[in-house]
Amino acid sequence: MFALSALALDSLVGIAAAVIDLRRAALIDRIPVDLTVTEDDLAVSDLVYAASGLVEMASYLLAVVAFLVWLYRVRVNAEILAPRGHRHPRQWTILGWIVPVIWFWFPKQIVDDVWTASHRRGPEPSPRSGLVTVWWAAWLIGSFVSNAAGRLLFQAEDLESMAAAARFDVVCIALMLVAAGLAAMVIHKISKAQEARRLEPVHPQASDGWPAGAVQQQPGDGWASGGAQQAGDGWAQQRAGDGWASGGVQRTGEG
Repeated sequence: MFALSALALDSLVGIAAAVIDLRRAALIDRIPVDLTVTEDDLAVSDLVYAASGLVEMASYLLAVVAFLVWLYRVRVNAEILAPRGHRHPRQWTILGWIVPVIWFWFPKQIVDDVWTASHRRGPEPSPRSGLVTVWWAAWLIGSFVSNAAGRLLFQAEDLESMAAAARFDVVCIALMLVAAGLAAMVIHKISKAQEARRLEPVHPQASDGWPAGAVQQQPGDGWASGGAQQAGDGWAQQRAGDGWASGGVQRTGEG
């Protein structure tokens, strides 16, 4: 899955950047006491540090785009599984991350609703996921600390503050690695749940009238490609043109 691969790449780049941060801090610490440190050493350190920052930013943006593509597709799937129960329209799957203020809670609510729809097995919604809550908390903390690290870096003027900024950046990278690991778990669990629902056959109705399998799979073509497909009370309905995104790859017109 592309989203998981992008997160893994971003994490590896982050680890490499942390090593570069620590080496830079150690070099700065040597300058006042070690006469063997030359201007060439400092120039190389500055170049590597700047290059690592650019690579780190590029990998981070790639991971963000991959995650948003995945989230939009599983949101489409979630609407097929449960048209009701989504607190925000589909467009907020992307806009919720960039509109000021509401970005503190809209994205989490959207992921919560996708999780609930993906794991639903009866007329009652499944419980909210503690994993999503922990991931969101880690993401917010990591983002705030990263912003603080950026300000500290730009304000650093003397050797001591520059070394401190480099070491503080390592803390930021560690926090974002935790958030990335939790995000990978969220991606895996939601994708796995949706794939299981996609392959789930219709079972006979239980005594309360609710079918044990809420999604009907048609032989040979997966989800119904046209019209509306209903199971039980009709909450799992596929609208024409929505398609089905499985494992981060959207399927339209195929099984």
